[in-house]
Amino acid sequence: MKTISFISPSRNNLSYLKWMYNSIRKNLGYVHEILLADDFSEDGTWEWLQEIKKTDHNIQIFRNNGPERKGIVHWYDYLCEQASNDIVMFLHADMYVPPKLDEEILKHIKPGVVVTATRIEPSLHPPGPEKILADYGIEPEEFEEHKFLNDLDKFKQNKTTEGVFAPWAIYKDDYWGVSGHDKLFAPQSKEDSDIFNRLHLNGCKFIQTWDGFVYHMTSRGSRFNPWSGGAPGKDSPEWVHTTTKNMRNFIRKWGTMVKHDSLMKPIVTPKYDIGFVVKNCNGQLLELLEPWCSTMYVDVDVQNYIDKEQPNTMFDLSKKLHYLRIQKEYVFDVGIQNDIEVRVDGGKFTQNSFNVIQQLSEILTDEELEVGDFEVDIFKINVNKVKTYEKELIKCGV
Repeated sequence: MKTISFISPSRNNLSYLKWMYNSIRKNLGYVHEILLADDFSEDGTWEWLQEIKKTDHNIQIFRNNGPERKGIVHWYDYLCEQASNDIVMFLHADMYVPPKLDEEILKHIKPGVVVTATRIEPSLHPPGPEKILADYGIEPEEFEEHKFLNDLDKFKQNKTTEGVFAPWAIYKDDYWGVSGHDKLFAPQSKEDSDIFNRLHLNGCKFIQTWDGFVYHMTSRGSRFNPWSGGAPGKDSPEWVHTTTKNMRNFIRKWGTMVKHDSLMKPIVTPKYDIGFVVKNCNGQLLELLEPWCSTMYVDVDVQNYIDKEQPNTMFDLSKKLHYLRIQKEYVFDVGIQNDIEVRVDGGKFTQNSFNVIQQLSEILTDEELEVGDFEVDIFKINVNKVKTYEKELIKCGV
């Protein structure tokens, strides 16, 4: 049997980390490697890791001494580099591994294929067709292990679907084929959607097995982590900040919000080079529209916005945003060189107008673009070149 390197960074998550680690060793034995990282925890994680290292010789442990956390974007890449096996599986600390998960993963995985286990979890999140809702406890100390293991067979469906999410397994060559995770999304949030997009574009196939499971306590790493100010079903302020910041970065990179089908297979829409020209702009509209374009020309001072937003992104906003004195009509002889120019009067902007912006990639694709002009809602659109750039995003780099 091939062996897997299980990868799981953790921060202030000790009770869940112990629970996850013990489930692997109890149910899968010691044949598979485990790589654990303590990301500047204050709950005794490092002391515990040092203790288990004394008796577990198929484990690698690592520590970030701080003072800032590195996040899973850093740790996934670093631990993948250190892994001894060709196959790695990214596992969250709040996931319990039952018997034969390894067999189910190995049954389906091969080069060019990413394999996902099906999550069984309590209803702390809305239901979805990609998972099974069943409550066996929301804390390790109340986990009904015996009942869960006895019930596993009734959940098996002898099928596969094409979704991808945590926990997922991949050959390292495929992982590095897209250059790993993108530092744009450090320390975490939307990094998974980004790499799944890139794996999809690079030709990887996705298989979710409905005979291999984990029990998932749900979002205890950051979103519902009490050390970060969260609780079961309550978002931590830290998570709210990172997910808001990185959704804007995802839009900057891909031109859309995260998209997938009902079973979590990525949907990657064409990425266009779009320039906005906005007259009668204001600070609120500038903030709303900036992520949705490659460059933006506005008749309002941009420096205050750049000063505020630049710490949240690796995109150089000083090269993206430009002040343009616009009088009466739009001015286009100022070096605007985007493939597609979108002109709008900000004084007429409505919620429906923003809905158009959010769907602009799909609208442009549906228009069967040709060089020339057309209008949508209040937008005047000039197509100078018909080209898309999504495949240029397969490897990391802003």
